[in-house]
Parts: sequence; C-alpha cells; structure tokens
Amino acid sequence: MLIYKGIKLKLHPQVYEPAEDTFLLAENLDVKKGDIALDMGTGTGIIALLMARKAKSVLGVDINPIAVKLARENARLNGMGNVEFRLSDLFNNINRKFNLITFNAPYLPGEPEELIDAALVGGKRGREVLDRFITQAKQYLKSGGRIQIVQSSITGVEETLQKLGNLGFRAKVVARKHMFFEDIVLITAQAK
Repeated sequence: MLIYKGIKLKLHPQVYEPAEDTFLLAENLDVKKGDIALDMGTGTGIIALLMARKAKSVLGVDINPIAVKLARENARLNGMGNVEFRLSDLFNNINRKFNLITFNAPYLPGEPEELIDAALVGGKRGREVLDRFITQAKQYLKSGGRIQIVQSSITGVEETLQKLGNLGFRAKVVARKHMFFEDIVLITAQAK
C-alpha cells in the first residue's frame, strides 16, 4: 500500500508502481475545476484519482487489464465516484472529448514481453507509442484543451515539441527532474 497526497493505493507486481515520473506529473497537474479529463496509461489510477478531486469527471484507460482492475479497486478504496476506468490501447476505446489529457508515456526502446512492459517500452525507437498518441490526441480535445506528457530526454524532447507544434499545439516543457542518465520532463501543450 502506498499513500500519496491522502490517496491510498494498492499496488500489483504487473502494474507500474508510481515513481519520480508519476510524481512530476502529479505535482504539476493542470486540471481545473469542472474539467472532463482523460488519464492515458492510468496504471494504479493515481493521476486519475488526483484529477478527480477537481475535475467534473475523469476517465482512466490502460492497455493492461490488471491495471484497469487495480485502478477501479483504488477508486473504491478512496470513495471516488466521478472516475471511470476501462481497457483501451491509447484512444481505441474512447469516443468523447476532454479538456485535459495526461500521459506518462513509455519510452524504453524494444517490444513489450510482459503486461507491465507496456508501461515502460515504447517500441523499436522508444517513441512509437508516444508518436501514435501525439497524432491522435487533438481529435479527442475540446476547444482550447490541453495535454500533459511525461517523457524522458532519451527519446527526443525537441522532436516531441516540434511534432506538437506541427499539429497546431503551443507546447513547452513546464517541469524537469534530472535522473541518473536522463531528464524526465513534463510537456504541457494547448490546442491553438
């Protein structure tokens, strides 16, 4: 059991445990009162549950069915009724628009072998999952909507900022944490 900012979380060995990248996003969440929010790759549900304190409603999705079940359990544990969790490979199982979309993107190069790897491994170059997310995100945003992406410097922060700019976002790095061999950055992008 982990307790963070008053939220109790059960953990599971096949679900990504909140770490520095999670907390960087948690400390810089751009959720506003009344927002309809989406937490992509929700894992334990920690970011979705933090957003649910302010947002009107939150949807958390994950490709890992164990994560979805765990996040639902964590929502019940914390008595939060304005958050829903469902299984989805990025936007595949989503059919509405949001004010805010968050994504702690997987960034290690390679192919996932176990369920938990989907939280860490982002494809051959480490950015394939992130690039799919970036190209699809805008059609799921309401007018003036925002996305917040956690990314490692090893997968090309400048490339991400450029791709977002090319798709009509105003994007910038709003927070950064130096780790052993990389920087973890938080990018906030607003649709123009």
